[in-house]
Amino acid sequence: MWRDPWRYTSRIFEDADREFAEAEEMLNRMFRTVREGSTTGTVTSRLPYYYGYQINIGPDGKPHIREFGNVKPAARGLIEQSGVREPLVDTSVDEKINQLTITAEMPGVNKEDIEVNISDTYITIQAEKGDKKYHTDVPINLTLEDLSAKAAYSNGILELKIKLKQAPKPKGKEVKVE
Repeated sequence: MWRDPWRYTSRIFEDADREFAEAEEMLNRMFRTVREGSTTGTVTSRLPYYYGYQINIGPDGKPHIREFGNVKPAARGLIEQSGVREPLVDTSVDEKINQLTITAEMPGVNKEDIEVNISDTYITIQAEKGDKKYHTDVPINLTLEDLSAKAAYSNGILELKIKLKQAPKPKGKEVKVE
């Protein structure tokens, strides 16, 4: 009753190859649409076009996936361009000093052009200067002292620091060794 271990391994690689081929085909359709659309006038010919994913592990231990860029996949792999860009945003919680730090990459604007609003569930960051437009809503699941918020903007990077009302509770459980 011996089974061939390579049979299962090859199926895993076949599945991964198929998924990579599908992703490559989607990207080819997107770039083809941009190329063809910029000559026919259906897509604005302004460049650059960028799109990506940011994956972070949150304080709850679960991955959080966010999209960013100025184009988004639409029906059948085509793209729709937006005049508003979603900046690349990074969030981190420093448990030692009990502080949330949000960093957003927004080149081409001045600090006077940036608006930051804090609510119970989201932090909204937006900026506009000429053809540079940025907007993002960063979901938060922590209780913040919004009066302690301080923002600094330098060299295209916005850094927002906010104190937490309560320290995040560790999600682990101690296991006794017998």
